[in-house]
Amino acid sequence: MDRTQDFVADSLELHLFFGRIMKEHAFFLKVGFLPPSGGLARESEEIMHKWEALLSQVITLSDFVVRCPALESGEFVTPFTDCAELQTQRLTGAPINRRLTARTLQLRGDDCRQEQRTALSLVRQVRRLNQEALQLVNRLIALKERVLQQVQSCCIATANYPLLLEHILREARFYRAHLMQLEGQDVCGCQELLESERFWNQIMMEHALFIRGLLDPTEEELIQTADGFAGDYRQLLEAAQAANCKGMPNGGNALALTQKFRDFKRAGVQGIETCRIRSLILPLLADHVLREANHYTRVLEG
Repeated sequence: MDRTQDFVADSLELHLFFGRIMKEHAFFLKVGFLPPSGGLARESEEIMHKWEALLSQVITLSDFVVRCPALESGEFVTPFTDCAELQTQRLTGAPINRRLTARTLQLRGDDCRQEQRTALSLVRQVRRLNQEALQLVNRLIALKERVLQQVQSCCIATANYPLLLEHILREARFYRAHLMQLEGQDVCGCQELLESERFWNQIMMEHALFIRGLLDPTEEELIQTADGFAGDYRQLLEAAQAANCKGMPNGGNALALTQKFRDFKRAGVQGIETCRIRSLILPLLADHVLREANHYTRVLEG
């Protein structure tokens, strides 16, 4: 694959993963607001629809272009995503564009296409998409920053933890950093990209903390397991800090741990979708964090 094909595939794969993550962040913000914050809920919904529109364009351009390992990784959609969206829509009363999931499941990888040259028109369309995504992620970052500031100053209440607001803000900035690097706006790379494994280990640790905090108190075994994962990722982060390195000294440990955590999350999605696990976790949130574990697993596998 030449550099042009790499640029196109890298961009589209980034949007298929992070574009969906961003639209779901906007959704979780929206359903987490209480009635006095109706204006913020409407703003979140508007941004969510813009992400849906962008993701629709991305899916249209991705057929026969994105790489098979990315399609097969479960980071864009999982076998549980459609059910999670259907159940979450029913539980919250907030509509979700499930057609995007159906279309993503139908995508075919680049090895199914005989002609491998990338048309100039496709490159132009992808560059335009990257610029649209940059503008949109900047708008979402501004909203998240505003919500976090108002929560921390006790001006509004929300169903989302302050740490979760910081968490989704960090992910949006990470996405923006990737976009800027693809578009040559950050030639030297940023700190988030240089410390990719450290970033994802922190994300995984916080997922474990959120799962622990959102499980029903009676789910003692699951709470202990989630707490164990949080402790394991904390140890990896502390080891990296002690080594004063930008990478991770125990990458193999991170892969083995993330594979186990991915399996735990997969079982969690199944348990939540079948109502066997008592929790405050929406089915779509459970599937959301599973996709992120699938993505990180692929990153670690290289």
